[in-house]
Amino acid sequence: MKTLRIVTLNFWGTEAPLDARLAMAVQQLRELAPDVVCLQEVKPAEAAASTAHVIASELGMVAHYQVASTWQAGEHGMKTDGEEGLAIISREKLVEHRTLALPGSAPGDPRILLSGQVTTAGGPVWIHTTHLNYRLDDGVAREQQVDAIDAAIRAMGRGPTDAPQVLCGDFNATPDSDEIRFLRGLTTLANRRTHFQDAWLRLHREPGPGDGPQQGITWSSENELTRPLRSLDIDRRIDYVFVTSRKKDGRGTVHACRVALTAREDGICASDHYAVMADVQVVPN
Repeated sequence: MKTLRIVTLNFWGTEAPLDARLAMAVQQLRELAPDVVCLQEVKPAEAAASTAHVIASELGMVAHYQVASTWQAGEHGMKTDGEEGLAIISREKLVEHRTLALPGSAPGDPRILLSGQVTTAGGPVWIHTTHLNYRLDDGVAREQQVDAIDAAIRAMGRGPTDAPQVLCGDFNATPDSDEIRFLRGLTTLANRRTHFQDAWLRLHREPGPGDGPQQGITWSSENELTRPLRSLDIDRRIDYVFVTSRKKDGRGTVHACRVALTAREDGICASDHYAVMADVQVVPN
């Protein structure tokens, strides 16, 4: 196919009702028929290595799960031992994968960038997923993290003939923040500039007061599962698909983008976040 369909979703760990949430995620992802799914807040599942492996198995895809943090009972207020990480689900096994530890992580809460090269009709394409610091006053840490992410992506090839790259995840930052504006080429960080396309803004306007997921909101007051963390401010666009600059031959063009996995069953969604889906051109015109 000429385009690659990517979905990014913060799956919210193993919070209850996990079986129902997994089933809802699988059903809606199957309808979307993505080529790649990037997941954040991935944790071990009883019947599989991780929640990402459960979803991948049901979709007939392959999961690569990378642990970002581990803890023992009693650490950081945790009641039991555990771990959490990121995953890339793809139709075929990743050609190559890399992990980068990000700066600015809070004590006991390390953040990483997971990168995987996927097979496409236009050749191998790097897909990246991340989950940045979440506190509202963590902006400086997130600035350090996006600076490191951009440097890592540049090292994988951003020349005129290189394939486009896609950066997905839960950035825990709104579009007007310096960390997101840096990625979009609108401000300078660490004496550097960069440029990524915000897939949503390529085709839609920025959401405003009172707007919902149809207008781009991914952390929404309409979603009952956000109630435990409403102190973090609700009705924000904080989940993104970024694409490196468009090529003259059309590669990197965003052909579709929308908020997804918004369906409810008995009032419950698949996660406390909504997903973002984008179709990105990977074959020259």
